[in-house]
Amino acid sequence: MQTSTNEIVLAGCTPTPLANYLKALGVLRILTESDEGDPLVRGRWQGECFILHTRLNEDDLKRFFLEAYAPTPILAPWNGGSGFYPGDNQDGIRPLSDAEARRFQAIRQAIHEAREILDGMRLTDKPDKEAKQRLLTLLRSRADERFLAWMDAAVVLTDGTPGYPPLLGTGGNDGRLDFTNNFMQRLVELFDPQSGEPCGIAAAWLEHSLWATVTPGLEKSAIGQFAPGQAGGANATSGFSSAPRVNAWDFILMLEGALLFAAATTRRLESSQTAGLSYPFTVHANHGGSGVAAMADVQSASRGEIWLPLWQQPASLHEIAALFSEGRATVGRRVAQDGLDFACAIGQLGTDRGIAAFQRYGFMVRNGLAYLATPLDRVHTCRAPSADLIADLNQGQFLDRLRQMARDKNAPASLKRVIAQLENALFALTRPGVGQAGIQRAIIHLGEVMQVLGVSRKGQEAVPVPPQLSTAWVLQAADDSAEFRVALALAGLVNLRPYIAPVERDDKGRWQWAPDSRRHIWGKGDLVRNLVRLIERRMIEARRDAEPEPFQSHASLGAGLSDIEGFLRGRTDDGMIAGLLLGLTWAVLPDALPPAREEVASAAIPIAYAVCKPFFTAPALLKAIDRLPADARFNLPGELPRLLAANQTQRALTLAWRRAHIAGLGWPRGDPPQCPSFDGARLLAALVVPLRPDALRKLLPRAEDLQSEPV
Repeated sequence: MQTSTNEIVLAGCTPTPLANYLKALGVLRILTESDEGDPLVRGRWQGECFILHTRLNEDDLKRFFLEAYAPTPILAPWNGGSGFYPGDNQDGIRPLSDAEARRFQAIRQAIHEAREILDGMRLTDKPDKEAKQRLLTLLRSRADERFLAWMDAAVVLTDGTPGYPPLLGTGGNDGRLDFTNNFMQRLVELFDPQSGEPCGIAAAWLEHSLWATVTPGLEKSAIGQFAPGQAGGANATSGFSSAPRVNAWDFILMLEGALLFAAATTRRLESSQTAGLSYPFTVHANHGGSGVAAMADVQSASRGEIWLPLWQQPASLHEIAALFSEGRATVGRRVAQDGLDFACAIGQLGTDRGIAAFQRYGFMVRNGLAYLATPLDRVHTCRAPSADLIADLNQGQFLDRLRQMARDKNAPASLKRVIAQLENALFALTRPGVGQAGIQRAIIHLGEVMQVLGVSRKGQEAVPVPPQLSTAWVLQAADDSAEFRVALALAGLVNLRPYIAPVERDDKGRWQWAPDSRRHIWGKGDLVRNLVRLIERRMIEARRDAEPEPFQSHASLGAGLSDIEGFLRGRTDDGMIAGLLLGLTWAVLPDALPPAREEVASAAIPIAYAVCKPFFTAPALLKAIDRLPADARFNLPGELPRLLAANQTQRALTLAWRRAHIAGLGWPRGDPPQCPSFDGARLLAALVVPLRPDALRKLLPRAEDLQSEPV
């Protein structure tokens, strides 16, 4: 006969705060492992509640916890304040050590065994480092299965040294708050130690804990890092401050659920490094992606992050325990190290394990020196193709070393700021639907990082030159904006990188920092000023034969006439162009982009631009499009950019007109038409932007097609 299954919505078991998440796991674990519970119970997350699938109904569930629940031995005799030493609070451990009730048999026996070991070691006070290691070894050798499960979750020996997973503080305590002693005190509040009968308020508190009913009379007690909203303090109530008020069931079920997080020691077989602590879904802290954490939280006061899975299909305790035992995310072939790595990995992990989302927590110092499990973000496991782009920055440990430097207290504030912005932009790439704007934002922030590193000797010593971004960055960021096309056209200038950042190629063709480079000219000025400086420097290098073709470019990625017309008229965003250029410089450019929008008429372009543009174009390209005779010699007069920079546009136009006519470009004899008043420096900056071949053909018509300048 098949038993019907009930769905019980536990409104008090929610993904946040951390205490409520652990409480859901505790309910599932206790029901499964108890003979009087339901070994076939399953659980899942739906919205903001935990759903039980069980043969029990709500009354049965309530009756089980009130009458049959037998607490796990959750003790920490290695801690001061645990109740095992003189001066410790004895309100919980004393009555439980003499308890006659059957439900307290396991915890009573564990207390006696721990005291026997302490007596044998003659410990009458909190053990020192050496004694603690020995105590932990003896406890593990004599602990039964239930107490051992708690020890595995709270403390683990790595090469003989205790390691403390962040979920349970430093071995079951947080500062002066010992979780285990409070656990025993909460048990005594709920049950009579001798009879095991629940106290009068236990039933109402249980309903409040499981179903979030309204219940007055909660006791004043601490809950530690697990529920910041219940910690009390300033502004915690309608008055000035409030004492922490905790439901005893919340505290008890929370610690029962924490037993699913069993730590382990790990060591790569090929590594000679010491063993490290591995804890389910736990990584180093990263301030990015949440808007809650700051760089200071990561630098000095954080115990890491934990990403807690939320699954939507009913799962048994065995299945969930298996999930937690495998709770590591990988990025490529390496284990995720911090929050950004985890964000990159969860798409694949969620697909493989049926996880719908992760609730991200950071263990950070708040409210004085207290650690609080701070909810940082809810991250869904939808596939985000843009997350694959981040792998490029991981090559050569560029991103790792960059973020490592940002955590250095002595790192420049400007560098910390731009790295923080880059990390937030990279976090955004791990989300589905980030779009072209999100990828462009990451490109811009990478360029800003490189600009700050370019003037920081310390930064250059700590962080290598970034690896080349793949073509996918460009293709996925490309939109129909003039700003992107102009920036990409500029990035296509041959050998541009040393002018943007102080870098050079070594003997093997690899890019490296060159702090004393004379080519590096890009500074904090606006786009026009930097482009004018770029022209000046490239002409100097051309005279030294170090830059034989100063305006050779990736022709197929040139801008169009509509882009130039918008730039000349001031309708484009110069800051956006500059930001994109500084980032695109580090990418491998594609052979071509999708066709651009329809061009404007060449008549809309100022005559001064049309006449001067050939001098800022590679002669080989002019010959290829039949705008320059094959045998013509054609060079940029050094006086031309100087005249434009000095805003002497008419004189520059006259010089260019005569030189172009001599070279055979087809302009009529005589003086050129008058050029309206125009910003010569901006015109000069526009001239360095490469044009597509089809745009050049349209710009440089036959002589008889030349029209006068529009007003």
